[in-house]
Amino acid sequence: MKKEDKKRIIEQISADLQKYENFYLTDIATLNAEKTSILRRECYTEDIKLVVVKNTLLQKAFESLDKNYEELYPVLKGNTAIMFSDVANAPAKLIDKHKADKIPVFKGAYVQESFFIGANTLKDLVNIKSKTELIGDVIGLLQSPAKNVISALQSGGNTIHGVLKTLSERES
Repeated sequence: MKKEDKKRIIEQISADLQKYENFYLTDIATLNAEKTSILRRECYTEDIKLVVVKNTLLQKAFESLDKNYEELYPVLKGNTAIMFSDVANAPAKLIDKHKADKIPVFKGAYVQESFFIGANTLKDLVNIKSKTELIGDVIGLLQSPAKNVISALQSGGNTIHGVLKTLSERES
């Protein structure tokens, strides 16, 4: 590969690292063509960008950025594919979905400004809630007291109405 090509690839990887808040490092080397196509389709439907990279070029891309990614250097062995995503847990769920096939193999991740290394951290990543899930939870919590008040007023109104009706019938 020519030096210009390497430089262009490093610049592209650096741009993707800056564009996406979250990325996962995986190994998909043992996938055949059919399973690779299936994985790429699933990534596309989940808005995950899957890129196979050379470890040395990825490390140079890391070094070209202001952030310190040294914690991920030990996992840059063998074949490496990067899964870029704006949703923190989307790649983790996809990797977890295929854990029976053991491909893609989780190597490490940079998610919400934290490093996760090793297969034992994948479960934690799957359980991370996305921004939209957190917003939904907050809205649900905010709506809950209002729903309780409305429910109490509605049921209380029926009770008061029933008591008044009974009292009015007694006096007659």
